[in-house]
Amino acid sequence: MTAEAKVRLLTWIGIATGLLGVALVAFPQALPVGGPWAQLALGVITLILAFRARRFGIAEVEGFDGRLSLAAALLGFVVVFFAGQVAFGIITGA
Repeated sequence: MTAEAKVRLLTWIGIATGLLGVALVAFPQALPVGGPWAQLALGVITLILAFRARRFGIAEVEGFDGRLSLAAALLGFVVVFFAGQVAFGIITGA
């Protein structure tokens, strides 16, 4: 697998998991049991995939433009932020 293909695959999977996480944050009733934990997991997976894509892209791809992987990372941060608030509320019993 070439470096370009690896970066493309990681980026698009990261965007897909980020969009799924945003959809679950926007519509929490879609996953009533374990919702915040699944959302947090999707957010963390999105961040890992996005930053791995950026790392491979910067190191191995000539003329790498990391805007899509940056967008995936921002989606991951949004999901972790909002799902983290709900998870923290569950943990503290508020």
